[in-house]
Amino acid sequence: MTLKELQNKKILILGFGIEGKATLSFLKRFFPDKEIGIADQKDGLDYLKKQEEYDLVIKTAGIPRRVVTKPYTTATNIFFANTKGKVIGVTGSKGKSTTASLIYSIIKASGKKVKLVGNIGKPMLDELEGDDDSDYMYVAELSSYQLEDIEYSPHISVFTAFFPEHMDYHGGLEEYWQAKKNIIAQATKKDFFVFNPRVDRLNKLSKETKAQATPFIKELPFSRDVIPLLGDHNTDNVCAAVTVARLLSISDTVSEKAVRAFKPLPHRLELVGTFKDITFYDDAISTTPESTIAALQSLSNVQTLLLGGTDRGYDFTALAYEVILHGTSHVVLFPESGEKIKAAILKALENRKQDIPEFFETNDMKKAVEYAYTHTPEGSICLLSCASPSYSIWKNFEEKGDLFQRSIRELA
Repeated sequence: MTLKELQNKKILILGFGIEGKATLSFLKRFFPDKEIGIADQKDGLDYLKKQEEYDLVIKTAGIPRRVVTKPYTTATNIFFANTKGKVIGVTGSKGKSTTASLIYSIIKASGKKVKLVGNIGKPMLDELEGDDDSDYMYVAELSSYQLEDIEYSPHISVFTAFFPEHMDYHGGLEEYWQAKKNIIAQATKKDFFVFNPRVDRLNKLSKETKAQATPFIKELPFSRDVIPLLGDHNTDNVCAAVTVARLLSISDTVSEKAVRAFKPLPHRLELVGTFKDITFYDDAISTTPESTIAALQSLSNVQTLLLGGTDRGYDFTALAYEVILHGTSHVVLFPESGEKIKAAILKALENRKQDIPEFFETNDMKKAVEYAYTHTPEGSICLLSCASPSYSIWKNFEEKGDLFQRSIRELA
């Protein structure tokens, strides 16, 4: 909704986390005297009933739309309705934060005005420039939560990967897919759809969109050695970013310079360091089996692997075979999904002449790291990459990763 459409509405902000607070700040910037309601689950079980007193709800992305009882919009839709800048939207089950950050870094290196916004932690409405921001570019990381009810499409939509995620929120794989592909629902022939051609669903989607379908470049225009990121999946992310750069007429030379200088994001195959001749990697962002498989394939000699968390009903069969193939000898298991992962590994080992990994079950990160120090063979790797969300024990993946790193240094 535009500012003009919001002006005479009696507004309730539903959900008052980072995005809700940014929404309030944005509205107060333009309507300083407007009385704006706030309802948050911290207010008690009946917080949703407050909607009855208002004629428009601005819903925070993490609140399911099924609980909204009044006409509503979102901060994402308000952003798109009120910007004149060029938006590059990035989504995907894996790689969206790194890809968005790479695109931002390349555009910034080219000298253009650019902001990095969205699910990466910078609320869009906080970063929205004044009345005329037409000379700005916004690189927006867009989650499925933000996309399920989006009414606009970015000028350039980037889709990195797709596999099961957020099933508890969306209700199933197809519902999750419908939310994700919404990124190009409003695209026109003047827009672009940049996609990973190795993903079947994205290939099919590229033939259905009105946007100009543009697959990731097949080969990098510079050496893989200059990329400060591990794994083939990160090579894909760089290919995506360079593809976008070319659409924006940014030279490969500028892209290479930006990629060389890029600093990897925290908790994404982050090298913590080598202590007592054990090398520790923090991949706390990996909350699905597919992303943990990618992490294992990016490293060699992972002998201790920390797995488990919130049980979202994932199938751990492929992960179990990857653990066996990798030859990991020690597996730390966190609740709730730890038991399922253990069962999958044991089943995959049936009729195989291969040693069973030693399992250690705990809900305490410090005890997990103590176990790693005691049992990980010297010269090998201990990897935190849980293949499950964090919420059964920790607030989020950042808290989990920070605690992992702190425990490593304290026990060293």
